[in-house]
Amino acid sequence: MTTTLNRPAASSPAPAKPALTFRQRLNVFDMKASPYLYISPFFILFALVGLFPLGYTFFVSLFDWHLLKGQGEFVGLRNFQEVLQDRFFWNSLFNTMSIFLLSTIPQLIVATAIAAVLDQNLRARTFWRMSILLPYIVTPVAVALIFSNLFGEQYGLINNILESFGMDRILWTNETLPSHIAIATMVNWRWTGYNALILLAAMQSVPRDIYESASIDGAGTFRRFFSITLPSIRPTMIFVVITATIGGLQIFTEPRLFDPRTYGGTAAQFQTTVLYLYEMAFQRSNFGKASTIAWLLFLIIVLFGLMNYLISQRIATTGDGRRPRRSAGSRRRKRSPAPAVVLPAVGPQPPAPSADPDHGAGEQVGAPDTNERNVR
Repeated sequence: MTTTLNRPAASSPAPAKPALTFRQRLNVFDMKASPYLYISPFFILFALVGLFPLGYTFFVSLFDWHLLKGQGEFVGLRNFQEVLQDRFFWNSLFNTMSIFLLSTIPQLIVATAIAAVLDQNLRARTFWRMSILLPYIVTPVAVALIFSNLFGEQYGLINNILESFGMDRILWTNETLPSHIAIATMVNWRWTGYNALILLAAMQSVPRDIYESASIDGAGTFRRFFSITLPSIRPTMIFVVITATIGGLQIFTEPRLFDPRTYGGTAAQFQTTVLYLYEMAFQRSNFGKASTIAWLLFLIIVLFGLMNYLISQRIATTGDGRRPRRSAGSRRRKRSPAPAVVLPAVGPQPPAPSADPDHGAGEQVGAPDTNERNVR
């Protein structure tokens, strides 16, 4: 038998879409372009204030650029080579790292402790939270004047106290380590309260039910702090560490005002990298090398930022709540099954099966009598 299939009729061409009017095309363009226009002011300002100075600084570093004479001959990467061979650059880098470590590590520890204290139920909490921000409001010039009187070599308060106990004076401005400690103290006094408020805001967002459950389970104050508070504020702690690192590597105001007569001490014992850049640009009038120092400092800050990012990612990976891997011995040890619960039977029970070997295999052993069951 032959079956004939009817071919479907050819589909009619789709009707042409009507042309959009000018107002409709304008609405479509508005829907697609408006989000980019809304965020464009930030990127325009960032390009003008951030990217353009960065690129122009690299352009200046390739020339023998003088402050008054302007652009000189093209020298390529010779400025980078000369700066990397300059012992004062490495001295400034060492001073920067030393002051950075003496200021950042104690600053973060004290800021975390202050934030934990202010997170408790204290009287006049608003007053204490506002008071720790007062050092940040004080101008750097006033801070430098206060601490210059404290760390003065001749008539400083600290040296007078030491002399009253029969101890020798400390040369705060002429020795390396004492000058670093003095400048780090200035930095810590000004920025500890600021970081403490940031950490306090993160601690306030931790749910209080977790603390109540932990206290019911018997966890003490320190246990709750290290097991609940610190893991909960980990992202904010990473942010504070990164910002403190960037600010510590760019320190300029405190060492500049600590001894205004020199650019970092008589023997450059506390001259930081930014202070060395400032001296190269405005004291020696060499803008080419100053731009080179700025670019090298930029690369160092980027390197430290990447290190902080990798460390923070590692911390976040190890503390994201994954189950620890069990050892082979623990995997071999299996838990014994729970014993079955035997409930008492209701009603008459059949007799136990007989152990007599004369019973046949197919015979029902211990079956209850039907007549007896009916009688009951």
